[in-house]
Amino acid sequence: MKAFLSLYKQKGLIKEETIGFDQVIKHLDRARKDLHVASANLRIDTEAAYNYAYLAMLRSGRALMLSFKHRPIDGEQHKTVVAFCEHVLGRDNLKIVRHFDRMRKKRNRFTYDEPGLLVSKTETEQAFKNAKEFVEKIHNFIQDKNPQKKLL
Repeated sequence: MKAFLSLYKQKGLIKEETIGFDQVIKHLDRARKDLHVASANLRIDTEAAYNYAYLAMLRSGRALMLSFKHRPIDGEQHKTVVAFCEHVLGRDNLKIVRHFDRMRKKRNRFTYDEPGLLVSKTETEQAFKNAKEFVEKIHNFIQDKNPQKKLL
């Protein structure tokens, strides 16, 4: 972990910071709300649902970083959060972290490069399912890391 943190600090991608546990909880709460919004939009707008499923993963990944007293900085924040999650969650969770990264790339394409890029209902439903699993994994990981601080 030290080597990873050192490398990312040297690259100017993360910084160490005093972060209150309340911020971690706020990010996790917002991730759950994002899941709710994604679910509500599944029948209405697949792009919106996909985007909110991704945001749920991003916010929970940021919560994970914050729980380690680090914050992403500079222009590659989303990519840095994915890399941090992959490093911390390890090989057992590689499949879901890689899905998070694929969602990051696709969301980036339809947000910035290819407006109107279609996201299928099936793909969005799978993204939502993976986001729910990912948020739960992060919640459990943080709870296990900080057992004296019961998460809401």
